[in-house]
Amino acid sequence: MNKHGDDVHPPSENGDAAPMFLNDVLHGLASDPKALPPKYFYDAAGAALFGDICELPEYYVTRTEVGILRQHAADIAGALGPQAMLVEYGAGSLDKIRILLDAMATPAGVIAVDISEQQLLRAAEDLRRAYAGLWVSSVAADFTGPVDLPNPQGRPARNVVFFPGSTIGNFDPDGAVTFMRSIAETVGADGGLLIGIDLKKDLQTLIDAYDDGAGVTAAFNKNLLTRINRELDADFDIDHFRHEARYDVERGRIEMHLESLQAQTVTVAGRTFDFIAGETIHTENSYKYLPDEFAGLAAEAGFKRDALWTDAERRFGVMLFRKA
Repeated sequence: MNKHGDDVHPPSENGDAAPMFLNDVLHGLASDPKALPPKYFYDAAGAALFGDICELPEYYVTRTEVGILRQHAADIAGALGPQAMLVEYGAGSLDKIRILLDAMATPAGVIAVDISEQQLLRAAEDLRRAYAGLWVSSVAADFTGPVDLPNPQGRPARNVVFFPGSTIGNFDPDGAVTFMRSIAETVGADGGLLIGIDLKKDLQTLIDAYDDGAGVTAAFNKNLLTRINRELDADFDIDHFRHEARYDVERGRIEMHLESLQAQTVTVAGRTFDFIAGETIHTENSYKYLPDEFAGLAAEAGFKRDALWTDAERRFGVMLFRKA
């Protein structure tokens, strides 16, 4: 869902998902302005391109967050406390949670939550093998609402949702509050939220991260049209669209668009959609925050800030909240 929330993974590409994909695309292209949901970026090609993005010199998010977790792992573990149950949303490969586990003396266990069940089961099994004796469970679910957690072995002192990768930036502020309220419901009394936040910074750094010189992000964005052509009987001419990244200062967000380079008509599943030259399809938002701004949203959702860890340049933050 979040091109720049690197722990988000593709929904299952089975037949049950196809009608929803078609409905979302038809609705989005009929809207004014046109828009497409970013969760559809992640077919196999999109996921591979995103992996390439994470290695780009312009794309600071992944390496900066990992650096923060490694540098401050002991402090984070201390703030989480003994016998904490870690619940990772958008679990993916479960790589980042290992940094926390290595620093925690007595973790209660891990519950991995993701929408992609096959990958989730593989990652959970890999974690069990790597941490003998650690209780690990998985839940295949849409985590944007409350999640029913499985009953663990023993009795955890608290549940802490771990949501790295700045994926929260894909929600608008009201949506972020609603989402965090659902997390508060999931974690229960004395629960916590450990979350990665992309911080506001100079404009050029932001634009470069979403429009790299090698054109990998452009290929990632345009791959959404390739997927629509392949799966929904569409006829987008990919060369007639260009990738654009722009920053909306008032809203504090990066926007990704696909701009039509000429007047054209596109057909999707038998329906036609007209474009004028310069018209765009809005494919993603990624909100950036100052720490106090985000703490205010979390407070609306019922969380109180416990701690903030950042890199030396304050490009990214890892924030810990406690249910108020």
